[in-house]
Amino acid sequence: MKILTIVIPCYNSAAYMDRAVESLLIGSDEIEILIIDDGSSDNTSVIADEYEKNYPNIVRAIHKENGGHGDVINTGLKHANGIYFKVLDSDDWFNKESLQKVLDTLKAMINNSTSLDMLITNYVYENVSIGKSKSINYKGAMPENKIFTWNDLGFLRYSQNILMHSVIYRTEVLKECNLVLPKHTFYVDNIFVYMPLPYVKTMYYMNLDLYRYFIGRSDQSVNEKIMIQRIDQQIKVTKLMIDCYNPIHIECKKLRKYMIKYLVMMMTVSTVLLLKDNTEQSMSKKKELWQYLSSKDQQLFDEVDKSLLGSLVQFKGYLGRKLILFCYSLSRKIFGFN
Repeated sequence: MKILTIVIPCYNSAAYMDRAVESLLIGSDEIEILIIDDGSSDNTSVIADEYEKNYPNIVRAIHKENGGHGDVINTGLKHANGIYFKVLDSDDWFNKESLQKVLDTLKAMINNSTSLDMLITNYVYENVSIGKSKSINYKGAMPENKIFTWNDLGFLRYSQNILMHSVIYRTEVLKECNLVLPKHTFYVDNIFVYMPLPYVKTMYYMNLDLYRYFIGRSDQSVNEKIMIQRIDQQIKVTKLMIDCYNPIHIECKKLRKYMIKYLVMMMTVSTVLLLKDNTEQSMSKKKELWQYLSSKDQQLFDEVDKSLLGSLVQFKGYLGRKLILFCYSLSRKIFGFN
């Protein structure tokens, strides 16, 4: 029985994928590592095959035509044998000691027939561009080392949003919500972590640093200049998340509040990037995005608009734009993202 499937999306990752794979080799064959080569043109496929040869009971190399990050996750989900499912990007890595503790916890849950839909851990920003490392934890917002529900959730700050780096989903939850991510689209990790939330009934938080999130490389998708170049994909993902939001399926008020707050963050990021681009076309896209939200769900629009960030990004004129960009710059320094 495989307790945990870990998918590593690889596209021309030969220069750094070893660190990701090696961080998962903790001597347990209860882990399944799917190295998915997304049509690479470098040595990625050779490295993946070598790992499968050396660790045949743990590693599987899967080769496919290029379809992007989301399509790799779709492929991983189809091939997953693990009861739980986790994604590790090829330039990131896990803390081995933390991984062993997570695996032991999941194994105990399974052996005790404990129902668990989502396990949450901390993640660490490893920002090379500013030489900063920052752990993001959920202390005070989530009960530790015990099963809890959305009703038990405390106040989550914006810095404590539940991201792909922090979650391990029960594989059946991802299948139950019919998760299929769009091809050739960046930033789909937001959909991955957002869409299944109404299907999650039980959670467990471990206050340990598992995921090491490497950022600051100039060619990364989260680099600010690249995000502006790919703003249409950011907008596409934001719209798909708006489409995912259905209050009929959201039973708990705290979950509803959290999902709205996540959309506030997505709307804010898109708006700020469009403001930084500051072209006539960008301003038109900004207007159209907010109109899309309004047309899809007026009540949701009102909720997003009345939030602090929502009100901020709606400021008009030169001074409003300056205020928004100042707040964005300040938060970037505090939290170390991009």
